[in-house]
Amino acid sequence: MKKRVELFTVTRNRRINNEYIVLYAKPDGKLPDIAPGEFVEIKVENGPNTFLRRPISIHEVNKDTNEMLLLIQEVGEGTRLLVDLQPGDKLDLIYPLGNSFTVPKHGKMLLVGGGVGVAPLLILGRRLREEGADVNFLLGARNREILMDLTDYKQYGSIGVTTEDGSAGVKGYVTDHPLLKERLKDMDRVFTCGPDAMMRAVASAAKGAGIACEVSLENMMACGFGACLCCVVETKSGNKNTCTEGPIFNIEDLKGW
Repeated sequence: MKKRVELFTVTRNRRINNEYIVLYAKPDGKLPDIAPGEFVEIKVENGPNTFLRRPISIHEVNKDTNEMLLLIQEVGEGTRLLVDLQPGDKLDLIYPLGNSFTVPKHGKMLLVGGGVGVAPLLILGRRLREEGADVNFLLGARNREILMDLTDYKQYGSIGVTTEDGSAGVKGYVTDHPLLKERLKDMDRVFTCGPDAMMRAVASAAKGAGIACEVSLENMMACGFGACLCCVVETKSGNKNTCTEGPIFNIEDLKGW
């Protein structure tokens, strides 16, 4: 799909908790079709140390209102500026970037996310549900205070939750949840996004069960076009840029997974 550079207008800033917000924004024209797993590069304005764009997964698209939703975690100077944006402010975006998740028709799907890695799983869950799949989310967080609002996810499937301190759902990591420990064999495919260690653990469990698994890598992607070479990943067919040939990879194609 042709890449666009456009100014979006922020229509809403929805605070989820102390770490996460969802920005709603719309372009002047009609949004193109967006595939689950694609991302944007955001230009961060008014920051002396924010000359590089920030890669952000596309959280969801509302075709009725022509809005794109972006889940943003406040972790540094750039994201602090983004979470302060208010309706009427402008977002300079390059989009849609990267490849996308596979969207099978029918079957039982397990979508595993940790931290801000839950972002692309919402649009993926909707698309899978629209194709007739049985969608099962497994979402992990450090504690209840920074757990995502589950309301939107509940529209598309069942939800399992883990928190490291046990304040919500199963205590521990996503790999401690029955969906991965006991019911993984019932799934037809696994999708995961989040911290590298979490994704590797999920990938290992899926491989051990003989189930296809796709991961969304969160490598640093400064340009989004494959020019800076800072997001290279080793695959069995050579080095590839995460931003152009990913961020979605089948674990069977990755070296060391």
